[in-house]
Amino acid sequence: MVFGKVTVMVDDALLSSLMAVMARVAAAEVLPRFRAVLSESVRAKTAPDDLVTDADLGAERALGVALADLLPDVVMVGEEAVSADSAVLDRLSGDDLIAVVDPVDGTWNFAHGLPIFGMILALVRGGRTLAGVIHYPVTGDFIAARPGAGAWHVAADGARTRLTVAAPAAVAELSGFLAPHRMAGAEHYALRSLQFRATQTLRCSAWEYRAICSGAMGFTLTEGLMPWDHAAGVLIHAEAGGYASLLDGAPYHPGLTAGHLLLAPDPVTWGRVRDTFAKGSNA
Repeated sequence: MVFGKVTVMVDDALLSSLMAVMARVAAAEVLPRFRAVLSESVRAKTAPDDLVTDADLGAERALGVALADLLPDVVMVGEEAVSADSAVLDRLSGDDLIAVVDPVDGTWNFAHGLPIFGMILALVRGGRTLAGVIHYPVTGDFIAARPGAGAWHVAADGARTRLTVAAPAAVAELSGFLAPHRMAGAEHYALRSLQFRATQTLRCSAWEYRAICSGAMGFTLTEGLMPWDHAAGVLIHAEAGGYASLLDGAPYHPGLTAGHLLLAPDPVTWGRVRDTFAKGSNA
């Protein structure tokens, strides 16, 4: 594929290079700060539990430098840059090759010493995700995908295992991710969630995508769709055999920032979950 002035082959070699970049940045900027977080290195953004740390800022800067070396024409869209200037999101509407980055996903967990955090990277062009990579610095492994090539778990030693979503199931047999306290109409979603086997939240998209893409959990329903949380994961989930759509039936694309995104093993199970959460439903 041709992007701007250079030809970029989105292949396994590029995925491996992206993983190597993320691992280096994690080792230099993220892991040394984990469980060494000081009060002065943590700040609130939009709410008391919406945090940013020195690790977020340092990792985003380092990823920007490393990705520019790897892909000279890439345009960076990072969570912390958007937090400082929302106009950065406008870059997603163009035809440039975009690197969408969450330098530390699960910052609340990270800041409180919980090892449930990750790094997320997606390459996007023209509203389409061309590569998705999620890194888990504590365990040193990855999940990754590119369109048409399947989804893979890549261990710290490089061993690769194909990812497959959970089997289709009835509502009462499904477990999934849901955070009603972060959704409008929290009581409605909390009550409907009782019809499933179990629901929970890990406060970390990286780990929730790991669970749903590997078949450990059946579904996830999210309100609020920032691209650094979902562009990579939706691609990996699709390549693992899953189905995703907004609750109103519209397809997901990385430019979305609002709506309810539902992921499930297949369209039939997706419909069962959607109907369970539909307002006015007696399901």
